[in-house]
Amino acid sequence: MASNLERGVGALKKFQGQINTLLAEFEGGAGGNGEIAAQRVPRSSFSGPGKFDEAEGFSMQYERVHTSLIALSKSLGDQIELLSIGVHAADVGYDNVEEDLRYRFHTIQTRLDEQREEQAKQQRQERGEAPEAPRQNETGGTKDLG
Repeated sequence: MASNLERGVGALKKFQGQINTLLAEFEGGAGGNGEIAAQRVPRSSFSGPGKFDEAEGFSMQYERVHTSLIALSKSLGDQIELLSIGVHAADVGYDNVEEDLRYRFHTIQTRLDEQREEQAKQQRQERGEAPEAPRQNETGGTKDLG
């Protein structure tokens, strides 16, 4: 049984190394949050003299997509980091994880949960659905999810 556990931990360590490599490559490459944020096209690039409604519409869509790409890049980086911390915790045991890593894990997890809730809310609004009724949270109070 112990040999199976060692292989499992070894596999997790290997996976963590791969995750760390991917995260470093991702953040340093064209998909990194900083690189995407730097790739802006000013609104004036889409229009010349006079009013050009199509250029205005294109500029608004470009900005919407650009903002979404920045959010996606950040979310992906957060999810990879969350997995990396989780693999580390599985390796050393949760009680042996440094306090700052535990805090970072829960901070990222909370942020990702809030983003998912916000996206679900926006999708319901786009479909014209009524907001969800408030549900009880972990303290017994209610939380507006709509």
